[in-house]
Amino acid sequence: MTKTTPFSIKRRTFIAGSGAAALAAGVTGFPAVLRAQAPDPVRIGLVHPVTGFIAFSGTQCRAGAEMAIADINAAGGIQSLGGAQLEAMLADSQGRPELGASETARLIEGGAAGIVAGFSSAISLATTQEAAKTNTPHVVDVGVADDIVNRGLTNTFRFAPGYGAVAQSAVARLDEINKAANSPAKTAVIIHEESLFGTGTANLMSEELPKIGIEVLSVIRHANPTRDFTNIALQLRSLQPDLIIPANYYNEYVLLARTLRQQRIEAKGIYSVLGGAASNVQFVQEFPEAAEFIMDCNHWYDPNSEVALQRRAAAEAKNLFYTYEVFCAYNAVAFLADAIERAGSTEKEAVIEALNGSTWDNHGMPYGPTEIVNGQNQGAQAVNTQVQNGKIEVVLPAEFASAEAVFPMPSAG
Repeated sequence: MTKTTPFSIKRRTFIAGSGAAALAAGVTGFPAVLRAQAPDPVRIGLVHPVTGFIAFSGTQCRAGAEMAIADINAAGGIQSLGGAQLEAMLADSQGRPELGASETARLIEGGAAGIVAGFSSAISLATTQEAAKTNTPHVVDVGVADDIVNRGLTNTFRFAPGYGAVAQSAVARLDEINKAANSPAKTAVIIHEESLFGTGTANLMSEELPKIGIEVLSVIRHANPTRDFTNIALQLRSLQPDLIIPANYYNEYVLLARTLRQQRIEAKGIYSVLGGAASNVQFVQEFPEAAEFIMDCNHWYDPNSEVALQRRAAAEAKNLFYTYEVFCAYNAVAFLADAIERAGSTEKEAVIEALNGSTWDNHGMPYGPTEIVNGQNQGAQAVNTQVQNGKIEVVLPAEFASAEAVFPMPSAG
């Protein structure tokens, strides 16, 4: 694996630049530094839902992306372009795919060299399709639908895993956790939000769970937004599943978890797949009793990585919750910037070629080697987390674990 390109001024570049400046000063009689022009900025379009029903996650994504831009600029910018600074171009999709597409077109027309978007799968499908019209490089930060990278769009890349890979990992690790406890879980109910993300995840889990001996008693869909989960809690009380498997965005996940506790719905485990809250520090801090012992198979950083821990400390110093949206968006921008650095150009085909050949490794994630195949990083994987004693712990894979899984979950009492 090659090392990430350092963002710092090289000595030879500095000396060459200094010599050119001295020559120009001798010819004209005026210090060249007074007339020297900084290289044009490299504009990166950021399209996220910072208003609307998923505004929390969209705002977190934007914050992570802007942190990456600030860090790269502070380290010297894009050295192969003379230290060009990255410049964020901001857009709000409001959670609406059609608006995400039109805002992507606006940013590209305004000079964006690349796009990072768009948190939700539905928005990411729209933004990547729009960017493909001009072959503009587009890196998806969080959107997990595999159709995003399976449509043959050569401009589209995703550094994090999609839900096909996540669902397979989630089922295999659930099987491992269940067998280690002598297989107490035999039935499940899946509760999912209605968009492409939730529906796709529910469909995959419905297909895979019976293969490990877990019967799916029901698949329950809910709207976005949903303000009352009492009826779903009543259905769960009637069905009495061993496992409750949510796939929702943050607000609905929190409300569902709180409702389950208030209604005293008991299960052997709450096992999320890409859950919007079980791997969320804010949820754990604000509603610790509802969060305790929930497990999630989701994006998470490597708890043993100094890079990840330093970035978490920097985010928390800005009063940010270090959620997966923050570090996934950060890495999406850094992944794109590294490709521009290696391409030495903002020319679209050159950047796309550099993205396809990426081995970028300065991500702080529990991934294998970076390998891009049809736009997807094959080294990406989700991990299993569990809330234990008010802290999010990694429980699987073992090489990244900070604690052992607690299963079945203790009764709420």
